[in-house]
Amino acid sequence: MDVFSDPKRPHRRPLRPLSPIERPKGCDTIGLVLQGGGALGAYQAGVYQALHEAGLEPDWVAGVSIGAVNSAIIAGNKPEYRLERLEKFWTDITARPPYTTTWLEGDDAHKLRNGLSALNGIFFGQPGFFRPVPYSGFFSPRGARFATAMYDTTPLHHTLETLVDFKLINEGQIRLAVGAVDVETANFAYFDNTSLELGPEHIMASGALPPGLPMIRIGSRHYWDGGLVSNTPLQHLLDNIGPQNLLAFQVDLFSALGKVPRDMPEVLVRQKDVQYSSRTRTTTNHFLQIHKLKQALRDTLEKLPDDKLSEEQQQMKAELKQLPEINIMQLIYRQKPYEGDAKDYEFSRVSMKEHWRSGYYDTRNTLSHTDWLQFRGTPGIRSFDIHRV
Repeated sequence: MDVFSDPKRPHRRPLRPLSPIERPKGCDTIGLVLQGGGALGAYQAGVYQALHEAGLEPDWVAGVSIGAVNSAIIAGNKPEYRLERLEKFWTDITARPPYTTTWLEGDDAHKLRNGLSALNGIFFGQPGFFRPVPYSGFFSPRGARFATAMYDTTPLHHTLETLVDFKLINEGQIRLAVGAVDVETANFAYFDNTSLELGPEHIMASGALPPGLPMIRIGSRHYWDGGLVSNTPLQHLLDNIGPQNLLAFQVDLFSALGKVPRDMPEVLVRQKDVQYSSRTRTTTNHFLQIHKLKQALRDTLEKLPDDKLSEEQQQMKAELKQLPEINIMQLIYRQKPYEGDAKDYEFSRVSMKEHWRSGYYDTRNTLSHTDWLQFRGTPGIRSFDIHRV
């Protein structure tokens, strides 16, 4: 598949592949953080393509919902096969005819095509992903198999088994974590391959968005899409990175910043952005506050002799001697003028290619700022976003 081929925009064909970028000096871990967002997830595949070309393969991949699926494909394949498997996934699930042509032009026509494509998915599902159940949850008897969802995700289970090597994931060469929420307790849970053996059900649980997709049972618990509670796993990385210096590529599919709506369609779009935007700034500010407190505590403990400290305080003093340095590269999908509130469940091939290209070029632009990638030898956290430059 050539996601860059576009007869109407030949200038959008890709530049030559990126030259390899040397891993920044002092960087212990490269993290790739993937937000949920359904059909917009092709943007994340474009981000990974640019990182792959630059030789910046992640050591730790974390995702929620569609981000969990992309994460599993990346972590569940050797580097030389990852891009090929991502292309296979996105090509297969966007293969539903008839709304894959490019003959419609202009924003209004584009909106119409996207709307028809979204309706097509609603009525017929997406190949290799989900399919309508015989009777939707609204018409099934209480307690019946399909009483709590409108679609069946058995096709996704087969897709994951085909494209993802879960044995490779559980060998732990790359750390993988995906987020879901417990249906009964509303507690957020991370399924992390450092603490348990992952399978297709863990990835499916992270993307089980109600009422469309069915909850997933793991053991005695039932799980829904992690985006219901937190649509980004950035906090999981920051809480567990320890003293390691981290270069994190945070890929958001919904923008926290937006204009005041002027009509009802814009209200629906903005409502979804507000609901699912990752709150990256809130997470970053929270971590900064904790970091400052740790620095103050470290400086205080350094002034006290060890014989005046308890065993617990001595251990804390040793742990605080090395605080991490963290660089966060934010990559945020910017909605096209003709996209509406169906943007996350509009799976046309045309839109998929547009999203993929956007992620690829945004990442190339980010990587052109090589000074952002560098570590300064000063503990703390810095965040960069090309859209604000």
